[in-house]
Amino acid sequence: MKLPIAAVIERLEYTVILAILVVAGGAWGFMELLDEVSEGESHELDTAILLFFRAPGDTSDPIGPWWLEVAMRDITSLGSMTVLAIITAAVIGFLLISGRRATPLLVLVSVAGGTALSSLLKLGVDRPRPDLVARLVDVHTLSFPSGHAMLSAVTYLTLGALLARVLHGRAVKTYVLAVAVALTIAIGLSRVYLGVHWPTDVLAGWCAGAAWAMICWLAAVALQRRGSIAPPGEGSGRPAPLAVPEQTPSGGAGRGAA
Repeated sequence: MKLPIAAVIERLEYTVILAILVVAGGAWGFMELLDEVSEGESHELDTAILLFFRAPGDTSDPIGPWWLEVAMRDITSLGSMTVLAIITAAVIGFLLISGRRATPLLVLVSVAGGTALSSLLKLGVDRPRPDLVARLVDVHTLSFPSGHAMLSAVTYLTLGALLARVLHGRAVKTYVLAVAVALTIAIGLSRVYLGVHWPTDVLAGWCAGAAWAMICWLAAVALQRRGSIAPPGEGSGRPAPLAVPEQTPSGGAGRGAA
């Protein structure tokens, strides 16, 4: 017997519903951006935003003080393959030491799968890097979608969502997710500031990365409910129940056999 839609929604956690909406919205946003880029309709807006980050009359000089360019270089490195690989390896090591077995595999599949998807999308679209302004860092790959934007979303959002699922307290969960989102946004903006990506590349990377991260998180929730990646109740955000000593009929605590 099929359950009514309202009953199904009531049985789902609101976070699961939100994740499904993120997946749908991310996929839709990516396809819309791809259509705009393919037809050349985004070129005017892309050009205007890139030039906004350059001093008037000098496309090699980014706006702002000298330390802002240094900061943007540092921020963009947080989305590099090297840094993301180190963070992923550190998290996997921590999970293995903590006694989990399936969760590290899920993290590895999430990041590795996102990396492969990013490469396939780049090859499929085959969009060259912008040559409108001077690039302030060396790049050697295609442009759409932004690998830094997509992979930072995949890595930081996946890890943030998984971590928030086992933490207690709404404030702590919100903080962890806010940090993950802030890092993802900052890395994407740094790519535009440094002139190595069109803005639509970054938007597409965020859309695809967020959708992939939420797909992986939904898989984690499903496995968790089956007890495959965490003890029952661990991901509910509530402390596990305390063990109560067994009582004897006389009211005293039961003693083990000699």
